[in-house]
Amino acid sequence: MPFLARPASALRGLITSGASAGLILMASAAIALVVANSGWSEAYVTILKTYVGGLSVLHWINDGLMALFFLLVGLEIKREVLDGRLRTWPDRVLPGIAALGGMLAPALVYVAVNRSSPETLRGWAIPTATDIAFALGVLTLLGSRVPVSLKIFLTALAILDDLGAVLIIAAFYTADLSLPMLGGAGLVLLVLVGLNRAGVTRLSPYLGLGALLWVLVLGSGIHATIAGVLLALTIPLRPSPARPQGDR
Repeated sequence: MPFLARPASALRGLITSGASAGLILMASAAIALVVANSGWSEAYVTILKTYVGGLSVLHWINDGLMALFFLLVGLEIKREVLDGRLRTWPDRVLPGIAALGGMLAPALVYVAVNRSSPETLRGWAIPTATDIAFALGVLTLLGSRVPVSLKIFLTALAILDDLGAVLIIAAFYTADLSLPMLGGAGLVLLVLVGLNRAGVTRLSPYLGLGALLWVLVLGSGIHATIAGVLLALTIPLRPSPARPQGDR
């Protein structure tokens, strides 16, 4: 299949495949909670702190695997913007407003509860983020009983909410921002945009430069998951030439 042909949606496959993905996610979270609060907790923490290839296992999960997850979700949102339920501005406004409310409301509640404690008040940005993986996991548990349009809406809401939280944390909590790394990431992003504008359709250049972008963003002090979203924005997709009206 040509790369620019309408791709099979990894996220759509996930959210329409039934409850299996959600069950696996919930079971994994439950097992992790049990292990972390049992006699195996020290071994659990030791594994997370073990360094592999210059990063701890915990960092590989939070900054590596989550960047890949954001890449997949970003591609899905881009696909819906080009050729789906988010292709018009009225369709995009509601998830955007909902995401803004999803950031403001928890932050305001946190501030109200912690207003008398300056030490804990500094954590006001923490509750602004939505856990996309768990949000989608809960939806998959319901399977076909939840309309795909609702799943797309909540996916867009969750990713916009999470991106907003990442930007807030980068702006207010990043103490050691590396300008050279950040500048390098900007240059790589410009090259990726240039490839897109030049009509390059091979996937390998995007993935290679995307890996470099991830390294630079990680080294800049900003959460590396944003590299996955930026890469998704530059990978070329095109709407299908004909889309049935009933697929709205």
